[in-house]
Amino acid sequence: MKMSAPEMSPVLKEGELEKRSDSLLQFWKRKTCVLTTDSLSIYPDTHKRSKAKELKLQSIQKVDCVERTGKFIYFTIVTTDNKEIDFRCSGEEKGWNAVITMALIEYKNKKAIQNFKTRQDNESASPGQQERRMARAP
Repeated sequence: MKMSAPEMSPVLKEGELEKRSDSLLQFWKRKTCVLTTDSLSIYPDTHKRSKAKELKLQSIQKVDCVERTGKFIYFTIVTTDNKEIDFRCSGEEKGWNAVITMALIEYKNKKAIQNFKTRQDNESASPGQQERRMARAP
């Protein structure tokens, strides 16, 4: 059996969130969510039988507008294309916004370190290549 990417990544949090629909009436719909180190998978049912909508951390810009009311914690995920996705969690499922934010920070830090190391490797390789080019020049 072939494992999908979310199954191979460690699960940081799993549980229920309510997502506001994009329709005109904007109903709240209960979803089963699985947060891994590289994505948030949103399942329409509690048994995770149907295909999940996967929101990669690389496509998330920030977690915004965190607000607590008596019963719920509301928060918005803003994507890199400035789309806003509204969620809320009950008192029993609290902490989703914090866990998503921390996963996003860790993901962005890893990417920044990778980019820095790649840039450093490219810069250290460049002087040797320049010397070889100069040696070949007439």
